[in-house]
Amino acid sequence: MELTVLGVSFTLLLLLGVPVAFAIGLSSVVTIVASGLPIAVVFQKMVGGMQVFSFLAIPFFVFAGELMLYGGIAERIVRFANSLVGHVRGGLGMSNVLGCTIFGGIAGSPLADVSAIGSVMIPLMKKEGYDADYAVNVTTHAALVGAIMPTSHNLIIFTLATSGIASVSILGLILAGLVPAIILTLCNLAAAYWVAVKRGYPTHGEFKGWGEVLSAFTASLPGLLVIVIILGGILSGAFTATESASIAVAWALFITALVYKSLTWHNFIKACAKACKTTGVVLLLIGISSAFGYFMALYEVPQKTGELMKMVSDTPWVIFLMINVLLFILGTFLDMAATILICTPIFMPIAMQFGMDPLQFGILMLINCALGLNTPPVGTVQFVGCAIGEISVGQVMRTIAPFYGALGMCLLLVTYVPAFSLWLPNLMK
Repeated sequence: MELTVLGVSFTLLLLLGVPVAFAIGLSSVVTIVASGLPIAVVFQKMVGGMQVFSFLAIPFFVFAGELMLYGGIAERIVRFANSLVGHVRGGLGMSNVLGCTIFGGIAGSPLADVSAIGSVMIPLMKKEGYDADYAVNVTTHAALVGAIMPTSHNLIIFTLATSGIASVSILGLILAGLVPAIILTLCNLAAAYWVAVKRGYPTHGEFKGWGEVLSAFTASLPGLLVIVIILGGILSGAFTATESASIAVAWALFITALVYKSLTWHNFIKACAKACKTTGVVLLLIGISSAFGYFMALYEVPQKTGELMKMVSDTPWVIFLMINVLLFILGTFLDMAATILICTPIFMPIAMQFGMDPLQFGILMLINCALGLNTPPVGTVQFVGCAIGEISVGQVMRTIAPFYGALGMCLLLVTYVPAFSLWLPNLMK
């Protein structure tokens, strides 16, 4: 009875347009009243869920990404990417993919990525004769790589969601995401090139030589070093994964304010305000989802979901496919953080039962959630890209299939070839 109340109330609140965080909280309160337990349980779980030391990394990683967004790093990265592949057919599209991947790696946020690189590349591509739907699709899909890069705060959120299920280290998850990030980038490059050739987009000049590549790389190198500093510091033991987030902020401030001298006081205030807002939303979701997760564990939701899935099939590859489909569907209606916090306690035990490593499941989860960011009705990355490109979501969706195919290929490789996500963590052991 209580489980029915929880599920029905949560679904109805979402359908009524109530924000996800409040829908989770209100459904938890309704359930606690229906079960006869003291309502203080909800608030105890909320406060306890937010009082985790490793969560200090979330505001720092978010703040570092905002500083890089407003600090002028994007333009230098675009120049470097364009010097590498700008001369091939559809070169601006491929430059866009590389630029988004590199900036996503240092900012760790798909939304910041599409805002920074998209504001530069989408208008430029339209001016050079590329269709707006192509420019937007290339940008929004390439930006999703930031969700599995070392500076992504979603890695921290996933480690919280695994509490009580399995021991997942932040460092292991960071390493597990590197190879899939490369694969996802290659798939995006292939999709961008294939569509460019199919539509007959032109080339743009000749290769300017390795001197130009070296010059552009040198200009962008200070910003790119943040990934090297984070991984090198953690692996060497100089600082922990949590402390690395504060190092990222210090480096971003140093580069944008003192090296590039492109961070104005006005943009610094904007970065602070945006980081505070994002952090508040994420921590609210974490606290409320802790209460929601308590009820799912109390009423054995993972076990019952697993039993239902076993009624369909007990073959691992079928179970993994079903998990991917369900995560994709849920990700289209929920924000990334909410999807991670709600779905990990349900599907991770099932995946582990059929032989999937927790780190592999983490990357599978993050890619699925990232795909949801580019799918209506809650596709925030897609909405920003469409706003920059001055095109409707409907027009973009009509030509999105090749780019969905690229993400789908990467997702299948991560799901069914464990070595892609586990090779590097096992090597570092």
